[in-house]
Amino acid sequence: MSTQGDVRPGVRSRVQRTWLLIGGLLVLGIVYPLIVDSLKSLPLIGDFVPRTDSMVTILIGVMMALGLNMVVGYAGLLDLGYVAFYAAGAYTAGWLASQQFSQVTVHFGSTVSPDLSGIHLSMWLILILAGVFTTIVGILIGLPTLRLRGDYLAIVTLGFGEIVPQFVRNADSIKGFDLTNGTFGIAPIDSLGIGGFVFREQSNKQDLYYWTAIGLLLLTIFASVRLRDSRLGRAWIAIREDETAAAAMGVPLMRTKTWAYAMGAFIGGVAGAFLASFRAGAFPADFYFNFSIFLLCMVVLGGMGSIWGVLVGGLILGYLNIEGLATIGSKVQQGGLDFDPTKYQFGIYGVIIVLMMLFRPTGLIPERRHKIEVAEGVHDTPFYDVQLEGTLTDRDQSDD
Repeated sequence: MSTQGDVRPGVRSRVQRTWLLIGGLLVLGIVYPLIVDSLKSLPLIGDFVPRTDSMVTILIGVMMALGLNMVVGYAGLLDLGYVAFYAAGAYTAGWLASQQFSQVTVHFGSTVSPDLSGIHLSMWLILILAGVFTTIVGILIGLPTLRLRGDYLAIVTLGFGEIVPQFVRNADSIKGFDLTNGTFGIAPIDSLGIGGFVFREQSNKQDLYYWTAIGLLLLTIFASVRLRDSRLGRAWIAIREDETAAAAMGVPLMRTKTWAYAMGAFIGGVAGAFLASFRAGAFPADFYFNFSIFLLCMVVLGGMGSIWGVLVGGLILGYLNIEGLATIGSKVQQGGLDFDPTKYQFGIYGVIIVLMMLFRPTGLIPERRHKIEVAEGVHDTPFYDVQLEGTLTDRDQSDD
């Protein structure tokens, strides 16, 4: 009894410290736009404090990394084409909140003039519609490919990730119909807003988008936690650990894997639509293969399957990509060394990932179960191979 009495207060205090840390970081995140100017005036570190608009892009990148984590970290499915969901969400916003289809005039809850041609729906509604549309895209991509595993699955998803950007670049004349405006992209895209209060018309528009991005990220974290602890999440983890054992225990492999793609695609679509509204456009140059690899690096750096790890890894790489390397380069050049790290950014990210694989393969904040898998290993024979082996064994026995 004394042992239990000694342990429980320690566990309770550790939980309390964790929640205090999370609460403190949340408060800091919320008030960040209000104190960013004061932080930038600090000596030594002031130049390294990111701007509010940069933080919006970083937060949405972390949101997409959490969506990819559902596919890669939870279900163990290597997806190299996540940029396709980002593109689908961005172009959904372009179709439903711009003058792209100027042949018609449809308005519903929009923040623009009712005389403006094109389709203009409420951007809040479009965020949901973008998520639903990309969910359908995720299911359509997943159904014909999820019988594959490992490298084969990665190659197929890579193919889809390359097909979608090429499609939006060349879909400006489909039998005379302009769907995507080709290489110019769709712009301008309507702003978020409520009634006559339009974010883009306000002097603190970046702050408003920042707080909205914080809200979307918190919803994504909440959904990730709930899905991880749900029956579906446990099925994903079972497939990741041992697909054969999961199938033997009655886990429907195809349906469960498809749900992983669908959930990840939904988050990617919402993030893509939001970022298109923030940037006021959807441009094909943003949807390149390296972006999928960049998101995967966030997941690997933080820890596959770890929500808090992906959050930290995403913030680190996102900051380096948006402002960090450029700031470091300017400081280095001021010191007299002619070196621009932005020219070697993916090489630098590669070195970071290699070092992580050598010294901390489970990530910065590893997920407990995945850490055990790496330490002890798991035996995993593909379920379809087991079926084939069983068929061959029965045939051999019948021949005898």
